[in-house]
Amino acid sequence: MSFFEDMLNRLTDRYQKDPNSNIGKIIKILTDELELIKETFDRIEEWRDVDKAEGAVLDDLGVNVGQPRGVATDEIYRVLLRSKVARNFSDGTIDTVIRVISLAVNADPKEIRIKELYNDPENPEPAAIGLIQIPLRRLNEVGMSPKQFAQIVKKTVAAGVRVASIELTGTFSFSSQPTTPEYSDTEGFSDINQVIGGYLGAAFADSNDSNLPV
Repeated sequence: MSFFEDMLNRLTDRYQKDPNSNIGKIIKILTDELELIKETFDRIEEWRDVDKAEGAVLDDLGVNVGQPRGVATDEIYRVLLRSKVARNFSDGTIDTVIRVISLAVNADPKEIRIKELYNDPENPEPAAIGLIQIPLRRLNEVGMSPKQFAQIVKKTVAAGVRVASIELTGTFSFSSQPTTPEYSDTEGFSDINQVIGGYLGAAFADSNDSNLPV
């Protein structure tokens, strides 16, 4: 029930409870202003949520957790803020690293896989992890590059642990049948309008992307 309806119903029966009556019009003038005030307070409450805040409000949230913005957009800055909060409670274990990454990019922890390289059959390394798998679409949604994502991962692992490689998985795949056609609107080639179709994955490599202040 709106402020207007509530106040109109609260009138005593001495008054005509008609929205178009003189008393109804006076109440409407008052309640319109109250509605605007309510909308402002609702927005203030919503913008305490890092996923809804924008601009300078995000900067204020960053000050609270000690995370500067740098040149990051609002979308990327939200990732930095979420990862910063999660990293503050990180103990460096594999499970915690997965949890931090999943919180940062809003991914299901099951979508992320980390391989420790101490028992790698080809190139064992005692303090290194690799093959961090996460859907590339999660980074695309916020406009983050693999290099920028790698910065967050490196700040999440325990001191002295090297991040050897990062693999960002796509959805594109060829048919499993060599002769029989097989159709998929989420894994196959795109249509002309690029509405359907899969996308390729990516691997971390150095580039000229701007560094994030993590």
